[in-house]
Amino acid sequence: MQSVNLRSFKQKVHHNKKAFKRFLGKLEKNPPKNLDAVAEIIDKEVWKEVDCLTCANCCKTMTPTFTAQDIKRIATHFRMKPKEFKEKWLEFDKKAGDWMNVKQPCQFLDLKTNMCSIYEVRPADCAGFPHLAKKKMKDYLHVHQQNVEYCPATFKMVERMMQSEYVW
Repeated sequence: MQSVNLRSFKQKVHHNKKAFKRFLGKLEKNPPKNLDAVAEIIDKEVWKEVDCLTCANCCKTMTPTFTAQDIKRIATHFRMKPKEFKEKWLEFDKKAGDWMNVKQPCQFLDLKTNMCSIYEVRPADCAGFPHLAKKKMKDYLHVHQQNVEYCPATFKMVERMMQSEYVW
């Protein structure tokens, strides 16, 4: 497993972004019957190559959505009331209808180690990210269209799917 070079990754994204989005859009409109099985195989290959702790780009550039359960669980972890937790670290995005981080990078990310200080109680959105091998992959293709810009694992997965003889 090699370290993620974010500069190189961003260059690759810039070069491949349109092709990836076209491919994922096409896949969404006409998914092959074996899409979930292919995603599961490629997911295992990708995680042999990508180490999130050498990257943490998601935590540096994105914000998870915090569900009511997330807020309660994390507030309890800090021995706070959910209202106090929201006032200290979150803002409500009226357009999306979601609670999100006030700042980026995430306030719970240790920038020296790329480790999450609340990993055991992190939001469900973080725990599931980048959602590569979800069942009903078709329902997550729009998510991958967004995440391909932020996540080297998603990038590698889409790249492999484009090259895969199993998808077509």
